[in-house]
Amino acid sequence: MKKERHSFNSSIGFVLAAAGSAVGLGNIWRFPYLAAKDGGGLFIVTYLILALTFGFTLLTTEIAIGRKTKQSPLTAYGTLKKGWGKLGILACIVPMIIMPYYCVIGGWVMKYAVAFIIGGWKEASADGYFTSFITADVEPIVYGVIFLVITCLIIYQGVNNGIEAFSKILMPVLLVLVIGIAVFSLTLSNNDGGTVRTGLQGLKLLMIPRVEGMSFSDILVVIMDAMGQLFYSLSIAMGIMVAYGSYVRDDANLMSSINQIEIFDTGVAILAGIMIIPAVYVFMGEEGMTASGPGLMFISIPKVFEAMGGVGHIIGILFFCMVLFAALTSSISILEAIVSSFMDQFGMSRRRATVVEFFIALILALLVCLGYNKLYFEFPLPNGVTAQILDIMDYVSNNILMPVVSISTCILIGWVLTPDTVIDEATKTGSKFVRKKLYIVMIKFVAPVMLFILFLQSFGVFSFL
Repeated sequence: MKKERHSFNSSIGFVLAAAGSAVGLGNIWRFPYLAAKDGGGLFIVTYLILALTFGFTLLTTEIAIGRKTKQSPLTAYGTLKKGWGKLGILACIVPMIIMPYYCVIGGWVMKYAVAFIIGGWKEASADGYFTSFITADVEPIVYGVIFLVITCLIIYQGVNNGIEAFSKILMPVLLVLVIGIAVFSLTLSNNDGGTVRTGLQGLKLLMIPRVEGMSFSDILVVIMDAMGQLFYSLSIAMGIMVAYGSYVRDDANLMSSINQIEIFDTGVAILAGIMIIPAVYVFMGEEGMTASGPGLMFISIPKVFEAMGGVGHIIGILFFCMVLFAALTSSISILEAIVSSFMDQFGMSRRRATVVEFFIALILALLVCLGYNKLYFEFPLPNGVTAQILDIMDYVSNNILMPVVSISTCILIGWVLTPDTVIDEATKTGSKFVRKKLYIVMIKFVAPVMLFILFLQSFGVFSFL
């Protein structure tokens, strides 16, 4: 006898859970860097346009597939169309690769949050602090395991008592912290050798489009960067939105929820830029805005807090707690995509599926941690990055598998089935599909081509750009 599938109790519960998935480390440490690198407002305008077209298309498609099939990513595609089960396998492999190293990075965030809370914030801003921590034998493993255990405990509680309840509490808190830190960032000023830099000047660098001296190839780079960022920002091609879509009630207004997710995600992404770029500019100048990823989060930003003096201690605590919350909401969604897949494919209970994935993620997370000491090596990737274990896992999942999953999804919905498969599902409660014509053009033609270009770029094909 088939078990009744749990559903989100309310539309706001679904929106907050989906938005929590989208608001993760990619928004906080990648979006501000790309905005600073790619012409400030030019990148933001490009991102907004793509979010409303390309991002909307993929987000709507995955959520609709989930609700229509009431299945997890591993089984949804085969349910939707016989013979397409292999696409579900790829869609499930993506979060299984991401989960271990995301927990390791979540452990790094937890380490810094603890350091600021117990008063070690000045030591955390010192040169070599981050490197000495991630190359240590035990400490990174301990923090990574704690982060993984917390994530598993929340997923263990289920859709309503775990994911939905947690999101309803944490997301409003996260939003308040992001807004508060962003506003504070704009009030900053610093006199550096007679040169006064202010947060509002940093905001100007972030928001005003800079196109002077940019060639056509530079514009293409901005477009590709913005499109790549959407994968992180909207949690698409990771199986997450298929899983969450499967928990949406049939009587819920899907289009309204998707619009709210778009607004929430885009707003937080821009707020992340306002939170980080002005502060980094004030205390480190334009040259300080070149850092991204871990370098930005764990090296540059602690130095900014140290330069603020005593108030930097308080802001640092709030900041790293906020980042920790964002990392947790994303890791929860990644784990749920895997656990729900195990439950649907193998008939496991939620408890058993969670435990099984805990040990899989634990083993791979240990390898990631050891990749910075005992198993350290350097491997050149096609995109020019010199990689360790974490970088290789990130490259395979984000640069290879995610574009392949998205391209295949576009082919399935746009050509093998029809766009009406998604449109009918999204409008079955009577809601209007305002961007219907846009959706059809995007899913059939534009999105697959753009995704293919992005896929080729990950292999260095367009390195001449």
